Amino acid sequence: MKKRCGISACLLGLACRYDGCALPPERRPVLSPDVEWIPFCPEQLGGLPTPRTPAELDGGDGFDLLDGRAAITDREGRDLTGAFLRGANETLLLCRCLRVEEVLLKANSPSCGVGKIYRGDELVDGYGVTAALLARHGLSLRVH
Repeated sequence: MKKRCGISACLLGLACRYDGCALPPERRPVLSPDVEWIPFCPEQLGGLPTPRTPAELDGGDGFDLLDGRAAITDREGRDLTGAFLRGANETLLLCRCLRVEEVLLKANSPSCGVGKIYRGDELVDGYGVTAALLARHGLSLRVH
């Protein structure tokens, strides 16, 4: 039986990014054929449309949002905290149901960022909402 790993669906080339475009082939990771890859898009799982207005974390990172000290809003000022939390929780449920222990996430994303996220046009230290929730529940995270 192959090891199961979760993966941000956009890294496979699915057109689920905020801009509705697929990640170009040259920016996609080389994936091991010895792994069963389980794709997900936390933002779509949270009910957000594709394409969608770019969003970012305000007042901290994903860990701060999970602790009620931050929010996530889009560039039009709409509070998307509930949708991002729903998507993170659905992703965690998917990982648990399918016995996923390791996840490959999209770098710099307000959902999937590991170690760095965008705040405006600047990369800052932090985790996205989904990455923070998965880390809190003991999943191993990798970033691409």
